[in-house]
Amino acid sequence: MQIYDLLVEKKPEILQRWFDSILSTYPSDTLNFLKGQKNPFADSIAGQTIFEGIKGIFDELIGESDAGRINSYLDNIIRVRAIQEFEPSQAVGFISQLKNIIRTELADEIQENENFEELLGIESKIDDYLLIAFDIYVKCREKIYELKANEMKNWTYRVVKRSKMYKEVPAEE
Repeated sequence: MQIYDLLVEKKPEILQRWFDSILSTYPSDTLNFLKGQKNPFADSIAGQTIFEGIKGIFDELIGESDAGRINSYLDNIIRVRAIQEFEPSQAVGFISQLKNIIRTELADEIQENENFEELLGIESKIDDYLLIAFDIYVKCREKIYELKANEMKNWTYRVVKRSKMYKEVPAEE
């Protein structure tokens, strides 16, 4: 049996383990909030975003990968993690966790069917996704720093202006 067929067959188990693995990177109070609700409409936006994102990424992994869709799924997850003060490796590390989950879930079948080359192909795609995620993370953090710098400039301007130490010079001068 080909590894792609095995991945389709074990998709629900792999997705659940991957989701649980991602959630385990959060503090316990956040984890309880993200997992606590059984109603998907009452669940947190972050939890839904993560689950829908990994589902999309997994579908791209086992199908024909489209760079635009991959970027979109990763962007949605990484934006959430970029503002949550994760270290870069923690923010994007959830992608490499998928390799271990796949190896664990399919260990017997891979050994039995000798799907090692196919496994390497899957893992190579996952590595590509990791690099894309890192680029997205860096862009998100740059934007956050830019927003913080602009906020500080505006705050400083308002403080100086209120202190009456600031005098606007007409444009003609």
